[in-house]
Amino acid sequence: MAARKQKQRRMSAQVVEDEDYQLRYEIAAGIDVAKESAVVCVRMPPAAGRKHRTSHLQTVPATVPAITELAAELTAAGVQMVSMEATSDYWRIWFVVLEEAGLAVQLVNSSQARNLPGRPKTDREDARWIARLTEMGMLRSSFVPPPEIRALRVYTRHIWDLTADRTRYWQRLEKLLEDALCKLTSVVSRLAGHQTARAVIEAMTEGERDPRALAALGQGKMRNDKLPALAEALSGMRFGPQHAHAAASLLRAIDLLDAELRELQERVTAHLAAIPRSRGVDSDGVTGPGAGRAADAAALPAAERLDEIPGPGREAAAALIAEIGLDMSRFPTPQALVSWAGLTPTARQSGPRSGRGKKGHGNTYAKRIAVLAAYAAANTGTFLGERFRRLSSRPGGGGRKKAGCAVGRSILLIVWHLLNDPGARYRDLGPDWHARHTDRSRKARNAQRQLQALGYDVIITLREDAA
Repeated sequence: MAARKQKQRRMSAQVVEDEDYQLRYEIAAGIDVAKESAVVCVRMPPAAGRKHRTSHLQTVPATVPAITELAAELTAAGVQMVSMEATSDYWRIWFVVLEEAGLAVQLVNSSQARNLPGRPKTDREDARWIARLTEMGMLRSSFVPPPEIRALRVYTRHIWDLTADRTRYWQRLEKLLEDALCKLTSVVSRLAGHQTARAVIEAMTEGERDPRALAALGQGKMRNDKLPALAEALSGMRFGPQHAHAAASLLRAIDLLDAELRELQERVTAHLAAIPRSRGVDSDGVTGPGAGRAADAAALPAAERLDEIPGPGREAAAALIAEIGLDMSRFPTPQALVSWAGLTPTARQSGPRSGRGKKGHGNTYAKRIAVLAAYAAANTGTFLGERFRRLSSRPGGGGRKKAGCAVGRSILLIVWHLLNDPGARYRDLGPDWHARHTDRSRKARNAQRQLQALGYDVIITLREDAA
């Protein structure tokens, strides 16, 4: 039995440069954050005549005056780094106030700062553990964008939430029509943004019930061949006063959200133009709010550079900037950005077994924007569109879901390069890129080999027009 086992080859030695886990900070602080207060631990060098370092613990209320006073104490003590665990949104007041006081602050993931099993689990022990990990440099800081990007993120995430609310209102309106035995959505492609659907529903709320009169409100392509089907779908409905009241209320809420979204988009555009790093550069090197829009510009504005990518529009480009920022030095490689967004599986290897790792949660907003942009690019005649179609049609390849993740990953790679180099411009490789880079000789040999296996004699010659 042992003789049948394959002899394992001895791997050559590999030298890996490790991080320095010696004492990195002489004076460090760790904060265990809760909703109403936090335990702060300051690790100090040994006192005169002592051998061991000491921990100074105190409980501080989660209020701006108390944290401001704490910041003054930490500054006077010479604290070189402050670490805190990302606990819900309770960390924000601590991070902002300490950062504004000039202290070096890092936010760490809970998986990085979790206490070891078997130890007492108290707030004081957790604060001591975070401080000890900080002084040894064993914590990896999470990405917290600068204040101007955080302000932009508030706008763009609010747009995301209001858009989701508007979608829910349209869905409720569709359920309301089904309750009234009105099959309008069986004829029109959608309710949101459809002129005919809006005109029909408004007429119904005003008291019109005649199917032919309602069908006559059809606009655009609906007037060509769908008017009889529309009248049939509206025949026999039970659209009562309760339905009219609810539909009118839903339409008012949708109009209100539309107005709010338009105002938010204007605020996003103005705020992004006020960030110096997002501005373009003219050919003469001049930069400003309106620079970089000429044909010979040295650098386009950041949002316009991303807008050239097939898939994300101006709104998605601004939302991506709000999530990942404009300084790509925080992500040393494009792959680091993709991994931070949660589109890269983690490595899972133990002994001889290595399985496919799962993708982490990452930044859910950046991941959703990239994947939605990938679905938008799928309908374009570009390299990204062709890549999506090739991956989605691959047998056993996971279909559109995996193709969306793969193309979303490609979009984030492109975004990193465009933001890392302001002078860079997107250049599409073309939908025929894969065909142009295919080894035709190899494919011909494979086809010839398959036909010969079926019993055919094949002679392959190249046409003159294909040479």
